[in-house]
Amino acid sequence: MISQGLSDALRAVAEAALTPVVIILLVLIAVTIILLGTLIAEFFTERRHLKVKMPVLINQIRAAEKSPEEIITGSGLIKKQKETLRELVLQSELSNTMREALAVRLLTETRARYDGIVNITNVIAKIGPMLGLLGTLIPLGPGIIALGRGDTYTLSTSLLTAFDTTVAGLICAAIALIVSVIRKKWYADYMSMLETLMECILDKEKKDDQALWNR
Repeated sequence: MISQGLSDALRAVAEAALTPVVIILLVLIAVTIILLGTLIAEFFTERRHLKVKMPVLINQIRAAEKSPEEIITGSGLIKKQKETLRELVLQSELSNTMREALAVRLLTETRARYDGIVNITNVIAKIGPMLGLLGTLIPLGPGIIALGRGDTYTLSTSLLTAFDTTVAGLICAAIALIVSVIRKKWYADYMSMLETLMECILDKEKKDDQALWNR
């Protein structure tokens, strides 16, 4: 009797969880479509316009024919990279140690921003299949009961819900995984370029400060 009561309670909990699972899956589908759209928009607004040869840009900064700010502004870097580098360049009144600390801080903030964007798709890629599995298993209980009663309509409805939620979860996970992989590659490239250029700028400022001191 107790066992039957526990089984009924578990079945009630499982059936009550089906609606939230379906709602969350629908939300994930919408979020995944938005993230895919932002990836495409990011490609056309930023990535496609990233046209910079690092050796050439480094040599331009070291040549001191123009100020680093002018070189950065006229370069083919993306907007966020330019803003971060200009923020470092404009703090020329700081000491070398303080500039290095600022560079580390700017890099940390930029990396955290990129990680936050990628983590969204990482989470979707992980929970999508889980929710799809939940949406598969929950309707099977009523479906099996309906099968025992000969109720083919309820059985077919339960199986259809199970298959639909599985497909939805896997589609969300697949798209999110692809978006994550692409963005991780892009952002790793951005961070590598940013770190290299910051080191170049700091090295140039150190040399300029040393030259002024020697005078």
